[in-house]
Amino acid sequence: MVHGRCSVVPIEPRVRALLNSSVKDRNVVTNQQDTRLQQRQRASKNEQELNGKFLHFVRFDEFRDGQNLVTEDVTVVEGDVATISCRVKNSDDSVIQLLNPNRQTIYFRDFRPLKDSRFQLVNFSNSELRVSLTNVSISDEGRYFCQLYTDPPQEIYTTITVLVPPRNLVIDIQKEIAVEGEEIELNCTAMASRPATTIRWFKGNKELTGKSEVEQWSDMYTVTSQLLLKVGREDDGVPVICLVDHPAVKDLQTQRYLEVMYKPQVRVSQNYPVQGLTREGEPLELTCAAFGKPQPTDMRWLRVDDEMPQHVVVSGSNLLISNLNKTDNGTYRCEASNAVGKSHADYMLFVYDPPTTIPPPTTTTTTTTTIPTTITDSRAGEEGSIRSVDHAVVGGVVAVVVFAMLCLLIILGRYFARHKGTYFTHEAKGADDAADADTAIINAEGGQNNSEEKKEYFI
Repeated sequence: MVHGRCSVVPIEPRVRALLNSSVKDRNVVTNQQDTRLQQRQRASKNEQELNGKFLHFVRFDEFRDGQNLVTEDVTVVEGDVATISCRVKNSDDSVIQLLNPNRQTIYFRDFRPLKDSRFQLVNFSNSELRVSLTNVSISDEGRYFCQLYTDPPQEIYTTITVLVPPRNLVIDIQKEIAVEGEEIELNCTAMASRPATTIRWFKGNKELTGKSEVEQWSDMYTVTSQLLLKVGREDDGVPVICLVDHPAVKDLQTQRYLEVMYKPQVRVSQNYPVQGLTREGEPLELTCAAFGKPQPTDMRWLRVDDEMPQHVVVSGSNLLISNLNKTDNGTYRCEASNAVGKSHADYMLFVYDPPTTIPPPTTTTTTTTTIPTTITDSRAGEEGSIRSVDHAVVGGVVAVVVFAMLCLLIILGRYFARHKGTYFTHEAKGADDAADADTAIINAEGGQNNSEEKKEYFI
């Protein structure tokens, strides 16, 4: 709610005539009201003499007899309807009228002297005068005055502000078709708006920052925003959006789709063998895929740093080697080109030996030692196959070593069993020279003093 200013305003002769006519014809203003008005005029005259001059404006809070006016400012979009309301608090049946910015009377009570049919009475009572204005234009903007015929008369104004949305929103692009890596310029123009618009830029869902310039023509504003954008292949087909922020309009935007040219993107895939290593004697099939804008028209296979083998078959994007051998080792390249440029992808080929079968161990005392071979593969994606081959070799070696250790233990056991220790005691002395057992015992007992000391021999 906006409080205006209250002023002591002299009544125009034409308005006075309308007032007198309204009093006579409609019996709205009674003799009692005229008497009260004369009293207030005499009091006002005395106050004016004291001030020494005619007071045209006083603050709205200096009401007399509790009279006051209330109104609000109005903001309206061009072409819409504006409603002006003049309300009175503590009404004493005083006359209300509404004046336009040129101070012409629009409504005097419920009578419309102004011959503009766009103004229509919405409500009239002793406490309110409400008027609508249809098809609002910029020329209708300004201050409208509510007047209350008290002694002295009171006045308050309301301001009508007319908003004008942009007439047109256009995106101009520097180059309709851009090349990857280029910087392009886009301009978005919002014409004939009031107030000036704010322009925002978006690429997809990402907001970008532009540079705006404002030009004023009479009461209208034209805004141009410039955006510099470096494009890549990922921007092809992405919309660039120009969005307007303006109090008179919501969700006003326009967009342009980017068209970006870029050189091919090349990828080589192995069709056969699907899994495992590329081994000697087996076939190899490769496929080259290329994507670009425009679509690549030239695609070829070559061998890096060497001539292409005679037995290699190239058919379009496919390369086939039916029988691999060690001489096929090397790097094979697929090249693709379009109007923008050329790209390539490499495939490194390493041909392995054909798979070998390790024979099972046999029962023999011969110890066999097997040395595993370490296979190095320069190509990714084949570690699983190498690990499976290494596990088989390691298992065979462990089995042979265990068998050899068992055989060695058996041989040592038999050897120690055959070579036990030998020793002689006193009971056996003389037994070698005696003819029989009795003689041997006698010789042993009688010859103890002359016998040699007991000897023991161990082997």
